[in-house]
Amino acid sequence: MLLTVAKQSLLSRKKTVLLTFLSLTISLLVLLSVEHLRIQAKQSFTRTNAGTDLIVGAPSGQLNLLLYSVFRIGTPTNNIDFESYQKLANHKQVKWAIPLSLGDSHRGFRVLGTSSSYFDHYAYGDNRLLSFSQGQAFKGLFETVVGSDVAQKLGYKVGDNIVVAHGIGSTSFTKHEHSPFVISGVLAATGTPVDKTVHVSLAAIEAIHLPPSQLAKIVANPEPSQLHIDSVTAVLLGLNSKFSTFSLQREINTDKSDQLMAILPGVAMSELWELVGSVENLLRLIAALVVLTTLFGLTSMLLASMNERQAEIAVFRVLGAGPLTIMLLIYFEALLLTILAMLTSIALLTAALFGLKDALASGYGLFISANVLSSDIITLLGVVLVATSITAMLPAIEAYKSALHRQLASR
Repeated sequence: MLLTVAKQSLLSRKKTVLLTFLSLTISLLVLLSVEHLRIQAKQSFTRTNAGTDLIVGAPSGQLNLLLYSVFRIGTPTNNIDFESYQKLANHKQVKWAIPLSLGDSHRGFRVLGTSSSYFDHYAYGDNRLLSFSQGQAFKGLFETVVGSDVAQKLGYKVGDNIVVAHGIGSTSFTKHEHSPFVISGVLAATGTPVDKTVHVSLAAIEAIHLPPSQLAKIVANPEPSQLHIDSVTAVLLGLNSKFSTFSLQREINTDKSDQLMAILPGVAMSELWELVGSVENLLRLIAALVVLTTLFGLTSMLLASMNERQAEIAVFRVLGAGPLTIMLLIYFEALLLTILAMLTSIALLTAALFGLKDALASGYGLFISANVLSSDIITLLGVVLVATSITAMLPAIEAYKSALHRQLASR
């Protein structure tokens, strides 16, 4: 009954209520957007690589090594010798090793040179292995496997030809047109940078950078055994036992005969979030202050309406409503307005994420889910409702006092 009366009371003051509703919706939309993007971005980064115990590369800082080897962000400062990769792959404590070679691109997408172990052992999310939506892994020298985003955005399918370009820009004037690649497979979507990567063999990376005369011979007779691989960018290692992780890391980092750096992906990820943590908390604080300010605006609106609603309160008193009932009516009005603003902001955010999902993935490498109602968001909405309840107490108490004074005056 009180909710129906509260709804009709809000409808009777459409203009002021609409403005308050819009300010509440916008502030909640800002708060939910910041929190949801923060959570999703963290999950997107965390789920990118699973099952890798160590990442090995040239000494350059663990954050830099993590970014270019896993997230394809930035450029490596140096490569490591191919013999170093072979030494790591043959180590007694190593179960599998995935070589990575970066430096080229295709129409804005990074090209990654690797081996068949990439498709056998690379895992993401909850240790899911890569799978193919079309075709199979590359076998020939000039075959390639593309990620799902590459295939979708550029309209590729198995059997299409592509040309790799030197450098990582979206526009390149140095293209390896004499050695086109044939797409042998398309990977299923993973929600990671794998989706935006063109995969070729290590031998193919060496072949396309040969002088034209040598490259022509390789194209005419594509035999990987003819090629000598000099270096790789980084190596992902999976170990036989997790207990040997620290001992092998120390062994690699202290080996004077080979200048290598081994990092723990989890530790490097923590460093990354510590780096952006202050900015993250600042955005959350600003969003929270916006919502708090709007809630005070809601309180001000309800307080300002008290003088206009003296006649309305008098009618309720004549109909038998007590001071507590009047107090609860004002209280329910604030809650009802906030809940409607919450539902509207959730709907708007969901629609926006559906519309911007591809743009965020292709432009920023963020794979954001449109499912807004996570446990963290629900908890946040609960906090907003509690804050609304507290700020609504002032106009509710004012209505209670007003009704009580009228009751005493009538006596």
